[in-house]
Amino acid sequence: MSQYNAEDWCAACTRDRRLDIHLQRRVPDQVWRDVEVQTAIATWDFGHASRLIRERANLRQGDMAYMTGLSQGFLSMLEAGTRRLTNLDKVAKFLRGIETPDMLLPPPFREHHLGPTPFPLPGPSSVDLQAAARQQAADLLELAAQAAAQSLQFTEEITRSNVSDVELEGLETKIVRIATDYVHTPLHPIFRDLLTTRDRLFALLRGHQPPGQTRELFLLAGTSCLLLAHASQNLGDQDSALAQLQTAWTFAGQADHDDLRAWVKGTAALIAEWSTHRHTALEYAQQAIQLAPGGETRIRTAAIQARAAARIGNRSTAEAALKELERAREQRTDPDGLTRFGGLLTFPEAKQEYYIGGTYALLGEYQRAEQHAAAAIDLYEMGPQEQRSYGDEALARLDIATARIAAGEIEGAGEQLQPILELPVDRRIRQLGDAVQGVTRLLEDRRFAGSRVARELADVTRGYQAMDTRAKALTP
Repeated sequence: MSQYNAEDWCAACTRDRRLDIHLQRRVPDQVWRDVEVQTAIATWDFGHASRLIRERANLRQGDMAYMTGLSQGFLSMLEAGTRRLTNLDKVAKFLRGIETPDMLLPPPFREHHLGPTPFPLPGPSSVDLQAAARQQAADLLELAAQAAAQSLQFTEEITRSNVSDVELEGLETKIVRIATDYVHTPLHPIFRDLLTTRDRLFALLRGHQPPGQTRELFLLAGTSCLLLAHASQNLGDQDSALAQLQTAWTFAGQADHDDLRAWVKGTAALIAEWSTHRHTALEYAQQAIQLAPGGETRIRTAAIQARAAARIGNRSTAEAALKELERAREQRTDPDGLTRFGGLLTFPEAKQEYYIGGTYALLGEYQRAEQHAAAAIDLYEMGPQEQRSYGDEALARLDIATARIAAGEIEGAGEQLQPILELPVDRRIRQLGDAVQGVTRLLEDRRFAGSRVARELADVTRGYQAMDTRAKALTP
């Protein structure tokens, strides 16, 4: 009795059937000797080649599909001439699937360019060669046309934009106007306009535009967030200001814009300077100076560094920063920097003098402080209206008042305080309120206990109200 059971017998039958199918689906050697088959392959006419091979090898389209890995539907259209096989990966798959001899493969697919022929190949006639050459040239022209069309299509896709140059210029103009108005206009009226502009920039960045426009949108969006950081700080909302700065920093990276990076770090130093983290302010300022290009942005960062160092009593660093400020005054300002937006995003001579005066006031050099603060006020009063910062001008007057109180000139201090006391509430930024409180503490010093003027000024300044950050003026 046989040792094979029924399962072994069935398995053997299955292997035999698979072997028979594999042998049936193999292209016999004599097919490759056919001149028409050789010509069709040489001229990349794979639809004709597929039909000839099937006919000569007595194969069905399903057999060819199984061998080549291409779908039967695709092979049907290929043989009918409604589809062409031009993708190199699919061509290789087709030729290797039917086990095309290496000598018949087009050059890109040959493993060996020279070597013995596995079987004699009859030489094609001159007529056949001319026809093959014409067909090959026609195929190459078709491939060239397809490649050109694909290149143009890709170009169209990557240059498609959801923003026109006109709108981009309009958005930049809006930021210019906001930055310009910021220094001399009450904050509330421009805050909503700033939000609307930022939101439009965000919406455009969610769409598609060429890389150059994307970088410009990131720069404009980052600048709008920088302005919102200043506005939030002026309102007394430090957390919101820092969140806006973090966003602006991210956008500066996307735009690869060092000028914006330096402004963000410098503004972070300003925020820290008016908080309890005064040593952090100096760290931010030092980071900003590493990023700042020459000219106005570097002047700003050096001025911030000088005042931040003076505020924590670091005289040597403050004096070194003032020297860097003077050197930066001789440098050229980058025309593509943020100063092109104007207004708050510039650092004119009046502002420079105000920061220098503030630095000397913090260092206790009151005579030099008053000299520079007075120069700042004169420059603001004589300069263009769009550059007149009511906040900085008021703070410069406070530096003079501080210097005069230190010298015991209480009446002279009162003259400087009067314009500040008359300033409308909606122009009293948070920093101004903090500075006035500092003056109040100086007036309450016991050495002025016998001065009626000092007591009256202390009473007036003690009740000084800065901008009400809890007001709902920004909500509908």
